[in-house]
Amino acid sequence: FIEHYAQLGPSQPPELAQAADEPRRALKSEFLVRENRKYYMDLKENQRGRFLRIRQTVNRGPGLGSTQGQTIALPAQGLIEFRDALAKLIDDYGVEEEPAELPEGTSLTVDNKRFFFDVGSNKYGVFMRVSEVKPTYRNSITVPYKVWAKFGHTFCKYSDEMKKIQEKQRDKRAAAAAAASSSSSGGTEQQPETESSSSTAIPTGPPGALLQAEEPEED
Repeated sequence: FIEHYAQLGPSQPPELAQAADEPRRALKSEFLVRENRKYYMDLKENQRGRFLRIRQTVNRGPGLGSTQGQTIALPAQGLIEFRDALAKLIDDYGVEEEPAELPEGTSLTVDNKRFFFDVGSNKYGVFMRVSEVKPTYRNSITVPYKVWAKFGHTFCKYSDEMKKIQEKQRDKRAAAAAAASSSSSGGTEQQPETESSSSTAIPTGPPGALLQAEEPEED
């Protein structure tokens, strides 16, 4: 872009002002792809002069399309300074070559979210970038390789604890349902009536026999 800008003639704001309603053609355009992102660079011109517009889009995954990302406009007069600043950042934090082999990235979908797992490296070592992508936003974290095992162990630990909690909750609900069912069925049963075990003896024999037996004999 710097070389192309240097070969261009002087800009003509008056002519651009007369054609303000006409669509403006980019003087030079390029794009590059990095992971699930695309970067579009267009050298354009308007009434205030020439500028480089850099636009980023993010691919959210199959069937989800792409979302509009950040856009910046850099005045063409600052292209050299911008290039030098980027070169310094690369020298300080970049790497000369990628490792010979790295695991391939993967992704998974949960409800309306998509999680991307991308492995990369820099001068500090290998890392994994975990990105959460929704239609309206994107968040990501970077996990260094040296803590992958601890990171995974922590996930497994909480997964096991959550399973135990859910099992206890299911057992409590089942016990409460069984108790309620038993109480409901016990209240509808009728208890059998109990008969008295004692009975009144009815004397038998001729009339007056009981009275005669109770009267004392006279001397």
